[in-house]
Amino acid sequence: MEKKTKIILIVLIVLIACGVAISLFASPYSVNSSGNQTITDMANRTVTIPSEVNRVVATSPPMTTIMYMLAPEKLAGVNFQWTDEELKYVPDQYKDKFPVVGGWFGSQDGNYEEFIASEPDLVVEGIDEGMGVDLSTVEERQEKFASLPVVSVTDNTNVTKIDNTIEFLAKLLGAEDKANQLIGFNDKYLSEVQTIANSIPDSEKKSVYYASGEDGLSTYASGSSHGQLISLVGGKNVADTEIQNTGGELTVSIEQIISWNPDIIIATDEDFYKNVYNDSKWASLKAVKNHQVYISPQSPFKWFDRPPGANIIIGVPWTAKVIYPDKYSNINMVDATKEFYTNFYHYDLSDEEAKDILTSSGIDESDL
Repeated sequence: MEKKTKIILIVLIVLIACGVAISLFASPYSVNSSGNQTITDMANRTVTIPSEVNRVVATSPPMTTIMYMLAPEKLAGVNFQWTDEELKYVPDQYKDKFPVVGGWFGSQDGNYEEFIASEPDLVVEGIDEGMGVDLSTVEERQEKFASLPVVSVTDNTNVTKIDNTIEFLAKLLGAEDKANQLIGFNDKYLSEVQTIANSIPDSEKKSVYYASGEDGLSTYASGSSHGQLISLVGGKNVADTEIQNTGGELTVSIEQIISWNPDIIIATDEDFYKNVYNDSKWASLKAVKNHQVYISPQSPFKWFDRPPGANIIIGVPWTAKVIYPDKYSNINMVDATKEFYTNFYHYDLSDEEAKDILTSSGIDESDL
């Protein structure tokens, strides 16, 4: 009898231990009898979604971009119309696939009916208090969307924290293998770049002005997600001031830029880049005199900003090569660009196409 009691106790202990292990490692996804699944999103909200997710939309470009990279076949809409130049790097099967649903980003005010009309299984909303989106925004969206579930994600604009968001969305979309590829690419270049960036003394850091807009007189304060790549690769953002508004955008005068006299200018507007070398207002600047003005590659998504998100993962090595081509000579930008476009933009880029994208951004071919 005593022996039998001991056996029962041992079995109970094993079962309890197994139960604890299961609870510790349980997935935030659980399927119920109706065929739906209950998940805990990245804001710790409990959301019921279909057990199989086949159509998704996002309220702003950072999440849309990640989902295009992971599972373009599951996108039910995009936030804005692609230009002809951007469409050059979009596979034929996706060029006419996505209706434009708009969204809530920048000065855009979305339309709930447009989203609902795209017939998604769920809507993805990114929480970013620096961009003016918090938990109350998500709850407002859910109220307006009624029975259409809203799933929130965090850290979708910071390239050093984005891995968790990629993993979460991949689980949602059933794209874990693609997520592992993307995270591997990101971590590889972050590691390479940060090791070198951390070794650059402050006295040797190059000063950089981020010229935003057609006239180049908008920029972003250091610490803003929009200009994060400058400091990440070891540069010094000349707009070293406190963030005073949503997004950290600043309007500056040409006199202020002249007083900063940056070593390098990085632009995101093609018209500004085309005109800056012929504009007398900018002629006295060190960066202009030394032909150190660069334009972020634009297609199919911008590499440096607008939006900040997974699209700027390829911008990490690009920005490094722009600011410190000698320090980052070990990076082969042609290979990195081809790998990124093939695996995550689903477009097989040739060597010549990669070189054209890179040299058109202002990088000398000898530095690729």
